Order: sequence, then structure tokens, then C-alpha cells
Amino acid sequence: MSEIVTVYSKPNCVQCTGTYRFLDNAGIEYRVVDLTESPSAMEYVTEDLGYSQAPVVVVDDQNHWAGLRPDKIAALAAANKTS
Repeated sequence: MSEIVTVYSKPNCVQCTGTYRFLDNAGIEYRVVDLTESPSAMEYVTEDLGYSQAPVVVVDDQNHWAGLRPDKIAALAAANKTS
């Protein structure tokens, strides 16, 4: 995969921590953006993408989701192995 996944998160978020763990275990590179420290990121997640819970995982413009989604992470890892 050429792009690094972005995880929009917030402090003390259990689902965010779980998402990091699943991404780490799947060997997927990601960067974390703290929604409490970036008003523009908060606007992007809530206004542009329409999510109201963290974490929000963005792979690209068509592939993103909110919450802890091991199924989505497994699918992403599988797709990375074939590319």
C-alpha cells in the first residue's frame, strides 16, 4: 500500500487503542491525528465524512469508517498482501 492510513482519535479512547492494536498486529502503517488538538481535523471528520464517534480510520476518499472495526482492518491487511 502506498498511502499511510490516518486514524483520527481522541485521548482515553478504548476503541482508538483497540484500533491501534489491530493495525499494529496487521502490519499496517498509520498516523494518528488527535481530534481534540486539531479543529480542522474535527471539521473534516464530522462535516465532510459525517462521523460522530472516534476513532475514524481513513484509508482513502472511498474507504473510511468509524469505531473499532477488526473486520475492516483484516480486509485492508488482506488487500495489502495481494497488491
